Amino acid sequence: MAGHMARGVVLIHSAPRALCPHLEWAVGRALGRAVNFDWDDQPVLPGARRAEFYWEAPAGTGAALASAMHGWEHLRFEVTEDPTPRSDGGRWLHTPDLGIHYAQTDTAGNIVVGEDRIRFAMEAAAGDMAELRRELDVALGAAWDDELETFRHASGEAPVVWLHKVG
Repeated sequence: MAGHMARGVVLIHSAPRALCPHLEWAVGRALGRAVNFDWDDQPVLPGARRAEFYWEAPAGTGAALASAMHGWEHLRFEVTEDPTPRSDGGRWLHTPDLGIHYAQTDTAGNIVVGEDRIRFAMEAAAGDMAELRRELDVALGAAWDDELETFRHASGEAPVVWLHKVG
């Protein structure tokens, strides 16, 4: 696996200012090289900072990055790892209240929910559609996405992409 490189992104959605250098150190240690983030203010949470960092390293590094940042209070982050021809992609989400959530991803970035997890959700729901919805939301990490969404789009510099323009 040493020859198979993966790419991904570390998205720090909110971190206390004092934690920023420690995060750079932790990510650098997981990558095996020093890194510097371009930090911006996080407008949703006064005093917090945000950053994006694109990485390339051996497949499996996404888990090491998430582990390196996991456990600090007041930290919201995402780590993505794109799939390679020999490894699945992954997405790690973390919030202070919910902890960490991992999901496998496909080549388009969609979450892949395995057969066993779907069967468990159906069994746990026992025919109750509301419970089935709740179980599938857990599998998809909906609560993490809901909490992080405000922080993802908080920047005034967030790009607007026109997918279709009428008239």
